[in-house]
Amino acid sequence: MKAVVCKAWGLPDSLVVEQVAAPVAGPGQVLLDVKAAGVNFPDVLIIQGKYQFKPELPFTPGSELSGVVSALGEGVTNVKLGDRVIAFTAQGAFAQQIVVPAQAVMPMPPGMDFDTAAAITLTYGTSHHAVVDRAALKAGETMLVLGAAGGVGLAAIEIGKALGARVIAAASTDDKLAVCREHGADATINYSNEDLREAIKAATDGKGPDVIYDPVGGIYAEPAFRSIGWRGRYLVVGFANGDIPKLPLNLTLLKGASLMGVFWGEFAKREPKANMAAMRELMGWLAEGKIRPRISGRYALEQTAQALNDMAARKVTGKVVIVPDA
Repeated sequence: MKAVVCKAWGLPDSLVVEQVAAPVAGPGQVLLDVKAAGVNFPDVLIIQGKYQFKPELPFTPGSELSGVVSALGEGVTNVKLGDRVIAFTAQGAFAQQIVVPAQAVMPMPPGMDFDTAAAITLTYGTSHHAVVDRAALKAGETMLVLGAAGGVGLAAIEIGKALGARVIAAASTDDKLAVCREHGADATINYSNEDLREAIKAATDGKGPDVIYDPVGGIYAEPAFRSIGWRGRYLVVGFANGDIPKLPLNLTLLKGASLMGVFWGEFAKREPKANMAAMRELMGWLAEGKIRPRISGRYALEQTAQALNDMAARKVTGKVVIVPDA
C-alpha cells in the first residue's frame, strides 16, 4: 500500500510517499481502508519534532480519519466488515490503510460523507472539551475566538452558538471573517488592521469577554488577556503563531480570571467515557444542523506536503482532508 512517511524531522517537503508493507490487524484491532484523513496544525509540528510527543522515526503522520472496516482482529465485536467508521489515532492516517484499536473507532452516522467524518474528531473534540468542559460557557455569555477561521476556531464558534452564547470572531483577513460570519459569529475583529484591545472593548461594551478561546498564542495573547472580563476563563488551546506567550500572572489576580489548558488528546485518553459523551453530543448537533464542518480543500496522498504547507502558511479555512485514493 502507499503511505506518507516521515524519515527525519523537518518541514513538509521532506516527507515522502512510498510503498510500505500492508498492516495486519492483531487481537483487539481493526484494519481500515482509509477514505479521508483530516489535516491539523499539530501535524505540521509533529513532523518537525516540535509537538508534545515525538513518534519514533520513521512514521506516517495523520491522526484522524474515516474509512471502511476491511479486517477484524481476534476478539473484536463492536464493528463488522464493511462498516463505515470514524477513528482517531496517534499516527498513521496519511495512508491507504491503517490498523487501530477497536475501541478507537465509532460508527459514522447515516448520511455522513467521508470528508466530513474525517474532519470532526480533533477539531470539534478539542473545541467541545475547551468550551463545554473546561470553560463551561453558558447561554448569554460572550466568547472571543482568536484564529477563528481555522478548524478549531470555526468549531468553537459553532459550539458557542449551540450553547446560546454571543461569539466574537477575530482573524487576520476580511475574507476569513466572512467565513466566520457564515458559521454564526455575531461580531468580528480583523486583528491585522485593528487594535485588538480597543476592538474587544468596543465589541463588549467595555465589559470584556467571559471566555477567550486562543489557538494562536504569540503577540495576540497578552492584549486579549488584558481585555478579559471579571471571572473570565482564558483557554490555552495552541500556538499557531509559533511563539509561546509569557503572560504576567498579576493579570489573573486583577480580573479574578482563570487560565485553562486544553489538551484534547490527553483528555480523550484519560477520560474516554467523557470524550465519547462529548462526541455523542456533537453528532446530535450535527444532525440538527447546529454544527457543519467546513471542508475547504481535498488533497491526494502525493499532495500531503502541500496540504501541510498550506496549513502552516495559514491559508486554510476550516478543514482540509487527504484522500488516499484520489
